[in-house]
Amino acid sequence: MRRIAIAPRPDWRAKAEALGFRFHTIDGAPYWDESAYYAFTLRQVEDDIEAPTQDLHDMAMSLVDEVVRSEALLSRLAIPATYWDWIARSWQRRDRHLYGRMDFAYDGSGPAKLFEFNYDTPTALYEAAFFQWLWLEDGIADGRLPSGADQYNAIQDALIEAFGAMAKDAALPMPLYFASVAASEEDRGTVQYLRDCAIQAGLRTESIAIEDIGLDVSGRWFTDLDDRVIPSLFKLYPLEFMFEERFGPALVNDGLRLLEPAWKAVLSNKGILALLWERHVGHPNLLECHIDTDRQAPLAPGWVRKPFFSREGANIEAIDAQGRATRTEGPYADGPAVRQAWHSLPVFDGGYPLIGSWVVGDRACGMGLREDSTAITLDTSRFVPHAIVD
Repeated sequence: MRRIAIAPRPDWRAKAEALGFRFHTIDGAPYWDESAYYAFTLRQVEDDIEAPTQDLHDMAMSLVDEVVRSEALLSRLAIPATYWDWIARSWQRRDRHLYGRMDFAYDGSGPAKLFEFNYDTPTALYEAAFFQWLWLEDGIADGRLPSGADQYNAIQDALIEAFGAMAKDAALPMPLYFASVAASEEDRGTVQYLRDCAIQAGLRTESIAIEDIGLDVSGRWFTDLDDRVIPSLFKLYPLEFMFEERFGPALVNDGLRLLEPAWKAVLSNKGILALLWERHVGHPNLLECHIDTDRQAPLAPGWVRKPFFSREGANIEAIDAQGRATRTEGPYADGPAVRQAWHSLPVFDGGYPLIGSWVVGDRACGMGLREDSTAITLDTSRFVPHAIVD
């Protein structure tokens, strides 16, 4: 694994704008960064990233079956009791799921270490699945990359295939609405990309902002701005947020089929990391992790405290093995947390890369890298492309 400087395409911004990638720059700073790329060997990708991703996904899915049958485990994951039966029914029906992302620390040698699952509302998808593939093709065509370069990236094909299977099996009532928070350009771009994939697969779709979803007078059916019933909804909006909304209790009526499904609530918080460790102590790709019973207690050196529901590096407290402390701010100061063993991200030319390994359906199928100038990956961290260059 190497970080290799490379000349950016002179027209990459124009291409990004033309293709709807309008969040390539955030607050004047680059989010998409093609001034360098990460080079991997095929063995590193297949053995150290793809294989562990598949293994950990299978372990997590087995754990879902255990958790939905146990009130004690649902309680430990801080899932409100109101939704337990709804989640269990979703799992018993095997409601279709679409995608997820695991975040790994990896330096090119030794086992990749899982930091967390992002299995409900993962982002950095469009840039991983599409725009970095376009970067690869352009780089080979203009000679900036070796002619034999490749990329671990079958994400878009897998998405279209997964949507196609839903269409063929009538797994979701149509049309499928796609929703995100109206004010987030990144979320809107991600949802539009997924909607495009669904359309390519033959699904009937609609689009709506999360804020515009309502309930009919019966309180059972979710509706759009024209009072049409929304039968199925892909929502780039956390399940735990939905539980707190005024319409949250209506979810249990099963009048709306969700994508990601209700059972993803089991995998959408960091408590799952502690449960996995309890069942697979010493697994080479897992970091020791425990549910934190006293969030106010001092953190010992060599540990990281993460809220169950934090996102984008918010409210993380870390003390490395040398006793150096790091803390981030955010909106998740309250609520349950886990303690996870400290494991530093590697450093390449002053950057700390985090590997996001994608699963679509039940298949590991690609990756993207986020890079920051600190050891905690934030919402402002840069996306840097990768290539396989044996």
